[in-house]
Amino acid sequence: MTGTWQEGFEEHRGHLWSVAYRILGTVGDADDAVQEAWLRWRDSDHGSVADRRGYLTTIVSRICFDLLTSARSRRETYVGEWLPEPVLAQDGPEDRVIMDESVGMALLAVMERLTPAERTSFVLHDVFAVPFDEIAAIIGRTPEAVRQLASRARRRVNDYAPRRSADPSAHRKAVEAFIAAATSGDLPALVAVLDPDVVWRADGGGVVSAARLPVTGAEKVSRLVLGLVSRWYAGTGMSVQVRTVNGRAGLVLVEPSGAVNSVAAFTVADGRITEVDVVLNPDKLRHLRV
Repeated sequence: MTGTWQEGFEEHRGHLWSVAYRILGTVGDADDAVQEAWLRWRDSDHGSVADRRGYLTTIVSRICFDLLTSARSRRETYVGEWLPEPVLAQDGPEDRVIMDESVGMALLAVMERLTPAERTSFVLHDVFAVPFDEIAAIIGRTPEAVRQLASRARRRVNDYAPRRSADPSAHRKAVEAFIAAATSGDLPALVAVLDPDVVWRADGGGVVSAARLPVTGAEKVSRLVLGLVSRWYAGTGMSVQVRTVNGRAGLVLVEPSGAVNSVAAFTVADGRITEVDVVLNPDKLRHLRV
């Protein structure tokens, strides 16, 4: 073993993690997929590989496709809402993920509606521009079948993906207004920053208390938030940080010990918050550092 082949892998590690996270939606599984790809690369005939990035993308995608198929059965028995594991900018493996719209929490949640074959085809083709014939070899379908899978996935994503502001500053302004209203107990201000049809989803995984079904409507969500602030935040010594969560400004609630208590990702359109995705399951937060 020489440093050359190892350096060749490290050069593409960030890209591989980006692919894995978008297909799998979990940090731990993405880490496992990249590690398995490294082991397979170590045992490969490196001299015969002309396109290392393409070769490694194929390896990690095959691993992810297999992992996603088995993960789906586990998610069917998950308690309450299942949300992707959040990633924070400048935090461990998240440094290696390109924070564009394809990594938004709401969009990743929408991709849970896709079959493993649809999701893999959509991510590889629409996000990473992998040709259909290469994807076909990864998932064991014909190129035409992959084209149809990607097209069907694209339609479903477009049908269910939430409206989203293209302006990061407008997004951040809405999030900061939400935090100010929530922490001060200002119900009218909180209602004002929420879209009338806002949707609140919380993932406690059965480990911690969380609403098991989505809560909709500005009034209901506002009263839920203020109740949570009163019971679980006020007087506890916890702090609220505005951090980049899956590419856009979000909320991180930090306990006095420094542990992450919960993470909220927001979708904003026309200056108002349309969706709030809150991850409270501690198993999904252990990889985070603040």
